[in-house]
Amino acid sequence: MKVGIGIIFCVAILAIILSVTVTAKDVNLEENEGKAREYMNNLDKNAALRKNEIALAEWAYASNVTDENEAVRLNTSLVNAQIDKTEWQETITYKWQDFQDFDLKRKFEKYAFLGSAALPNEKFEQLQKSISEMQSNYATAKICDYSNSSKCDLSLEPEITELLATSQNPEELKHIWVEWHKEAGAKVKDSFTEYVKLSNEAAQINNYSNNAEIWLREYEANDFEQQMKIIWDQMKPLYLQIHAYVRKNLHKKYGDAVLSRRGPIPAHLLGNMWAQQWNNIESFTRPYPDKPDIDITPNLIAQNYTALKMFQVSDEFFQSLNLTAMPPKFWENSIIEKPNDGRELICHASAWDFYDGEDFRIKECTMVNSNHFETVHHEMGHIQYYLQYKHQPIVYREGANPGFHEAVGDVMSLSVSTPKHLKKIGLLPDIPDDAQTEINHLYSKGIEKIVFLPFAYLLDLYRYAIFRGETTPDNYNCHFWKLREDLQGLEPPVPRTENDFDAAAKYHVSADVEYARYYVSFVIQFQFHKALCAEAGEYVPGDDTKKLTNCDIYQSTNAGNLLAKMLQMGSSRPWQDAMEVITGQRTMDASGLLEYFQPLMSWLKEDNERTGELIGWEPSVVQYCTDPQKAALKLKERSKVDSINK
Repeated sequence: MKVGIGIIFCVAILAIILSVTVTAKDVNLEENEGKAREYMNNLDKNAALRKNEIALAEWAYASNVTDENEAVRLNTSLVNAQIDKTEWQETITYKWQDFQDFDLKRKFEKYAFLGSAALPNEKFEQLQKSISEMQSNYATAKICDYSNSSKCDLSLEPEITELLATSQNPEELKHIWVEWHKEAGAKVKDSFTEYVKLSNEAAQINNYSNNAEIWLREYEANDFEQQMKIIWDQMKPLYLQIHAYVRKNLHKKYGDAVLSRRGPIPAHLLGNMWAQQWNNIESFTRPYPDKPDIDITPNLIAQNYTALKMFQVSDEFFQSLNLTAMPPKFWENSIIEKPNDGRELICHASAWDFYDGEDFRIKECTMVNSNHFETVHHEMGHIQYYLQYKHQPIVYREGANPGFHEAVGDVMSLSVSTPKHLKKIGLLPDIPDDAQTEINHLYSKGIEKIVFLPFAYLLDLYRYAIFRGETTPDNYNCHFWKLREDLQGLEPPVPRTENDFDAAAKYHVSADVEYARYYVSFVIQFQFHKALCAEAGEYVPGDDTKKLTNCDIYQSTNAGNLLAKMLQMGSSRPWQDAMEVITGQRTMDASGLLEYFQPLMSWLKEDNERTGELIGWEPSVVQYCTDPQKAALKLKERSKVDSINK
């Protein structure tokens, strides 16, 4: 009996000791979190000032590409990188992994990642110079005119872009393509190789194996690459149908001398430097050419639209949803037309947040046409996102993931580009609302949205392989075109060698901008569109009068309020939470996109079967890999298959 009482007494004492220990631990953790919270608040305020300083220097350079502005930008980046590194060293002294406060833990997790500033100062400067050299080359690249070899002042924006959009001379298109890729791509191969090496070194200092893993971390999903592949597998049948239909029409126009009826499509024939969107060949490939044209460019010109008016119309669209009007500084500081003062600038359209809650800008060399009308809405979508989350701490002033930011403006464009909306705002006459008009509209969207997906997918598959050491400098061009043939069914207009570096002729490769964001955007924008259309009462499944294809959320405050709830979150929660707010789903899902284009898919299958088109393509006969490179690729593919089978 006494032994039993003794045991009970010991257990009771032990329980008291453990309780006191746990309580003390909880108190210590609470105290630590309190100190950490105060530290984090100060860190975030300081970050706002530094980000503002960096953004101002970046803007000065991007809007006026000079050696002086480049030097200021580089120095600003170096000084702030050193401050970042000093603060990071203090940040990682906190045991934030044990924090119970989700918000505090998330802030520390974000600030505990230093990025490229982790490099030693000399190497950080080398990295910035490598990127700057590529950007500067891209921004200042010029080519000579096809018809006048002494006129060598053609810039990408607007001259080259306009020529690609309007010329139907295959030799002129080939000349433009070859010369641009020579000037914007081949010259920066060494800079790109140095950039890859230093980016990977920075990744390893941050405890990542390479820069591909740095890019993928933004998506907060271990299976993100697999998710992208699943989406592509779902979309590929529709892309193949569009590809076959477009190839047939190009062959009808240009004949066997220019392209094969069964092979890949030559990349210079599709109206766009990178063949990423094919809208500019719509005029001679439209399914029902006798139906009224939905291209609003002539009406924009006839109604005396200017760049400013296009931005004002976009601003009014957002306001009609009960979203925020553009602030005064936006109109004062933005550059919405290419200056005619002779300066060089980076014309690639971009939206800017200066992290002071007041200054937001767009830089765009706007042209008055239907493509830029949609681009304006896309860039204004970025600004709207900035405005909605400007109350958040600096560390959360970004999209839920990079694709969310790209999707917002495009969601607006899905409404803005409908015949219903264009009629409403007076940019389209009262055209018939019949099945043939719908197919024409969906085809127009398909050669904008669907054909973009394989390009957006492959551009980072390509760079992931480079960062991981799977593609080396002596294979840069071969591997790039292998992906383009395999995924897009395209071939270069002329043979290519490793003296070429065609990938860098795309801005995002030369400017160190990851591209999966656009792939994600082109999928989730249809998820957003479906949810917002339902909220606006514009979409009812099974109701032919309220189909997803002709939904316009203009003037729906219900849709705007739902969108605002998601935008206001910034990156304060994982993107899956933000997705759930607007759609009720927690994953990327292509069902909305497939539903939107289902009528076009049915029409294309029937039309391609009627004319006996090959769905897919025979191997290209244009050489872009040497025989040893081809043998190495086959060996690699065989090894991959063997490892899967094991």
